[in-house]
Amino acid sequence: MTFTRACAAALFAACTLAIGSASADDYPNRPVTMIVAFPPGGADDASARIIQDAMQKALGQTIVVQNIGGAGGMIAADKAAHADPDGYTIILHQDALAAGMALYPNHTFDAEKDFAPIGLVNTTINTIAGRPTLPANNFKELLRWMKEPGRSAKIGHPGVGSFGHLGEVLVFQEMGVKVTQVPYRGAGPALIDLLAGQVDLGPISAVVAQPLVKSGKLKAYAVIGTKRFAGLPQLKTMEELGYKKLDIDFWHMLLAPAGTPRPIIDKLNAALRVALADPKVKKLYADGGLDQYPPDQETPEAAAALLKREIKRWGDVVRSNHIFAK
Repeated sequence: MTFTRACAAALFAACTLAIGSASADDYPNRPVTMIVAFPPGGADDASARIIQDAMQKALGQTIVVQNIGGAGGMIAADKAAHADPDGYTIILHQDALAAGMALYPNHTFDAEKDFAPIGLVNTTINTIAGRPTLPANNFKELLRWMKEPGRSAKIGHPGVGSFGHLGEVLVFQEMGVKVTQVPYRGAGPALIDLLAGQVDLGPISAVVAQPLVKSGKLKAYAVIGTKRFAGLPQLKTMEELGYKKLDIDFWHMLLAPAGTPRPIIDKLNAALRVALADPKVKKLYADGGLDQYPPDQETPEAAAALLKREIKRWGDVVRSNHIFAK
């Protein structure tokens, strides 16, 4: 009896392994859905659609982009985390995935445990931008102005828990200045009020800020990112200005549900690498102010390591500042 059961168990295991191997060998044999965690029109949607064509050519199957907004990207992440781990549902997400672990205490998934990262897609740079009537003309003057007795600069940001919000909290915390956070429903309304002088400062993407700074409609004091922005080369990074903890970037990565077979992850990673090497993709990303990671950082392991670090970083910011989404 024991021998029979042992044989049956061994046969079942062998069959399961064979089926898993066959499905990976044969993958993909139908369209792949790429969920984007935010509505159309932003950097997330653009990042996905720019690589869509090149990736589907590399895979030999259609990739369908599906935008699912809401709750700072958590609704989309929940759906992707609970999808079948067969490689036919993947998600493009960003810093909000890491921050969401602390921002939303009642989340139904664990970003680190319930996802298998495929690879890093791109990163972009934000500026610390100010209203045109702000008296400070450089970072040193800005810091002095913000530290004046009784001063609490008004900071407009795209919404609670956004990279713009949490990044600015961390930046001004490190600068040792008091600020008043003013949340908006998106980057567009925040920018409109900054241009109108209704708020003092705001996190504006470098590619958006460039023409506004050059035309005198905005002032810019530094970039929030790991390197300078070619369009505004005079602006130093926060790290260059002496703030070592502020080597932060706004990133996008591709992920699959945890349990997706490694051969399928490898096929998706290979397709992503083909897309990122495509001259058309490179140009579109560059024109949009989106920087690609070096080839040695395009691995699933590099993406997993970044996600782990970012969950810790943004979790600390959220908890230490008592920022929680409702």
